[in-house]
Amino acid sequence: MKLEHGILSKPEIQEALKKRHSPEVQEKLNQARVAIAGLGGLGSNVAFALARIGVGHMHLIDFDRVDISNLNRQQYFIHHIGMYKTDALKEELKAINPYLEISADCVKVTEHNLPGLFESEDIICEAFDVPEMKAMLVNGVMEHFPDKKLVSASGMAGYGDSNEIRTRKISRNFYLCGDGMSEPGYGNGLMAPRVAICAAHEANMITQLILQPEL
Repeated sequence: MKLEHGILSKPEIQEALKKRHSPEVQEKLNQARVAIAGLGGLGSNVAFALARIGVGHMHLIDFDRVDISNLNRQQYFIHHIGMYKTDALKEELKAINPYLEISADCVKVTEHNLPGLFESEDIICEAFDVPEMKAMLVNGVMEHFPDKKLVSASGMAGYGDSNEIRTRKISRNFYLCGDGMSEPGYGNGLMAPRVAICAAHEANMITQLILQPEL
């Protein structure tokens, strides 16, 4: 296997992905543009899944730094503590596939900057922890970008029934993943297994929308 500067070459990675997915499917994944707002337990896992299937263009958005409390469910390591999540996650995704186009904005999403942040992506993934932030992003996207696909999440706390987490189509371009009920609380906090299940629902819905935008 030939290496380019110590890593796999872009044609080698593309060929491997095409063998897995077919050339037609991989071309759609290559061209896809996805924004991920929030790079915690949901967003970091969504980004990992999309990077591994070769989604060509990802926009990472978060203002927070990696903290020790994140390590129980998020795709970071001890050496990332103190780093901005945008920098740490971009570094990890590039280690999976250095040829992906990954941009990052280390900012807090607000009603005012939302229109500029999401203008270039076809699919937007909401992956915030705070309910008020979730509602602000969902309402803002539906107001400013009614034709963009929006995948959101609600309810994945604790260690409950995996099958209660599901994906529902809420409106024409709005899809919601989770059980819709469970909230973090004492003895029922956010844990890696159930959060990752919900993140996988989001990533799978995004993949479906890339390949079947008419859904």
